[in-house]
Amino acid sequence: MGDFESLLIENIPRLRRYARALMKDKEQADELVQDCLERAWSRKHLYRGDDDIRPWLFTIMHNIHANAARRYSRAPSLVSLDTVSEREQAPNQYSRLVLRDLQRRLDEFPDGQRLVVLLIGLEGLSYEETAKVLDVPAGTVMSRLSRARIKLREVMRGDASASLRGVK
Repeated sequence: MGDFESLLIENIPRLRRYARALMKDKEQADELVQDCLERAWSRKHLYRGDDDIRPWLFTIMHNIHANAARRYSRAPSLVSLDTVSEREQAPNQYSRLVLRDLQRRLDEFPDGQRLVVLLIGLEGLSYEETAKVLDVPAGTVMSRLSRARIKLREVMRGDASASLRGVK
């Protein structure tokens, strides 16, 4: 097995976790990971071996997701029966309730802030790596993360005046 191939395989769990956070559907997330891996493999000659591969892979995934979102923004939304039945089941632990609330609140964030929180908080990327993935300046990443943290604290405390839509 080649070095590049082992790097791809090693990062599949991280890609799946980020894809699930982006897509909110397991099947669509798996398709996004597959598309990302296919694109990375077909463009492996563009990867410089001296860099960490994670930001490069997340950039590919982000671009695929953004292109698909633009393409399907006007398509009707369908909900699978499996998703509906999962949502109807009551969580059996308090921590699941907290995680559900956190996920719902993050889903309300503007995309820029949500993606920054996921890449830095969940995936552990640096500010510079996140800036590279999202193709924005590092200062923008820091600003979005700061605003997202403040707003998340407010809404998780139950501050009724906190409005996620007001923050850009």
